[in-house]
Amino acid sequence: MSAPRVDVTRVDDVAVVTFSAPPVNLYSLELHDAFDTALDAVEADLPRAVLVRAEGKLVSGGVDVAQFHARKTQEDTKDLYDRMLELPDRIAALDVPTFFAAHALTLTWALEVALACDVVLASEKAKFGLVERVIGLTPTMGGTQRLAQRAGVGRAKEVVLTGELFDAATFERWNVVNRVLPVDGFDDAVLDVVRQVAVGPTQAFGAAKRILRAYETGGVPGANEVTTQIASALFATEDLQHGMESFLQDGPGRASFTGR
Repeated sequence: MSAPRVDVTRVDDVAVVTFSAPPVNLYSLELHDAFDTALDAVEADLPRAVLVRAEGKLVSGGVDVAQFHARKTQEDTKDLYDRMLELPDRIAALDVPTFFAAHALTLTWALEVALACDVVLASEKAKFGLVERVIGLTPTMGGTQRLAQRAGVGRAKEVVLTGELFDAATFERWNVVNRVLPVDGFDDAVLDVVRQVAVGPTQAFGAAKRILRAYETGGVPGANEVTTQIASALFATEDLQHGMESFLQDGPGRASFTGR
């Protein structure tokens, strides 16, 4: 079995984070460590968008159950779960747009990481599931609550309690997946979507994410409390000043943005 690997490559202003843990990309602490190293590199030279994707026939077949079973106390088990939750939380905290590409079967931890991204793009053959019930567990990486945010509490219960697999079209209908793309040319189609966002006003997108985080914890009143402060701080950005000038001089949709 090959050692888990997470590589970061740059495609224009997009950081492509590719994970690989053959044969079926199971979550392990070693894979998590590799993710941390990759995310350190992303944060050290922040791109204008991040794409998380998998290498291999599957996005993920689940987790390395042996690492769960090796825990001998409740305290040790909680330490493991605390560690696991750090990965999606770290991705969710990034201030640039984040995307997840699901080209095939996406189970447990990988779905939970996908749900921590801003936009989930799936191929027509992708299937998804939170199947922790098969070992008597509940999802531990935020998938239950993030699924509820997207699809509602009732759907989150259905996914977790049944442990069934759901196709991309169903998850798109439930607002879990943002877009379903054809299998043929999937990788290129994903990059086209990500690039379109990456050339936009990156700091304005980060501001939108901060406002939405306030909404997640405090609803509309909580978001209203921070909106004007966050939005007004964009006054100092080159993109806003250039965007307004371009709009007045050349009309809408003609501005180009640098992310500054």
